[in-house]
Amino acid sequence: MSAKQNPPIHPDVRIGHVHLKVADLERALKFYCEVLGFELQQRLGSQAAFISAGGYHHHIGLNTWESQGGSPPPPGTTGLYHAAILYPTRAALADALRRLLAAGVEIDGAADHGVSEAIYLRDPDGNGLEFYWDRPPENWPRMASGELAMFTRALDLDNLLAQ
Repeated sequence: MSAKQNPPIHPDVRIGHVHLKVADLERALKFYCEVLGFELQQRLGSQAAFISAGGYHHHIGLNTWESQGGSPPPPGTTGLYHAAILYPTRAALADALRRLLAAGVEIDGAADHGVSEAIYLRDPDGNGLEFYWDRPPENWPRMASGELAMFTRALDLDNLLAQ
């Protein structure tokens, strides 16, 4: 039995913000604002904060409503794999990598996917993060049929840092 295919959603639909449960709001703010460079837009005492780039109302919400003092979910459970933060250029991604390295943040991995270059890590609460930039669509690898031909290859971090 096959499901009826609905028409695609509007092509301008975008994923907006991510809201993360954290154990310690101060620790999360230090990481996201001091290390990564996001700016605090609003704070609700010790329970929640809203941060962004460029003055937007919020790209990331951080809260302790259900997680104050908690621990990350154990391996083998469902949940968010990672939140992805899109950088506008390769140079901006290189700046993010420099910030991470300067702060001693451990990198889980880095990959060239053909369509994008990505760095993978975890925030202080164990939330998975992907920092990436997209190559221009006309440079994306495609099969003869026109389908995307994404791949995963090691990303040369030294080359990225040379930006």
